[in-house]
Amino acid sequence: QVQLVESGGGLVQAGGSLRLSCAASGRAFSMYAMGWFRQAPGKEREFVAAISWNGGSTYYGDSVKGRFTISRDNAKNTVFLQMNSLKPEDTAVYYCAARFGAVVTTMSWSHWGQGTQVTVSS
Repeated sequence: QVQLVESGGGLVQAGGSLRLSCAASGRAFSMYAMGWFRQAPGKEREFVAAISWNGGSTYYGDSVKGRFTISRDNAKNTVFLQMNSLKPEDTAVYYCAARFGAVVTTMSWSHWGQGTQVTVSS
């Protein structure tokens, strides 16, 4: 079982950067794939990025490819999302997610954080 807590959200101007962090509990963290999703008001939850259990593979949604980078530090039980060149359409609540096994880009993740708000102004 994994407990996830996101942090690092806030208000940033378009073109700026933010780094989100997700701290995880649990002894088996290194065996979990980790992901980031986001949801804007009135919109469906959207896949943003994911990373395999050993960090060997990363995946990105088309809308963030080339701008966002996911990484993990298994020694610190933490996953990061570096967000560069932010756009107003990136405004959303960002959620950290975990699942045992392989990465998927669907909503089939077993553990979710509470979310952190990212607001990008124009």
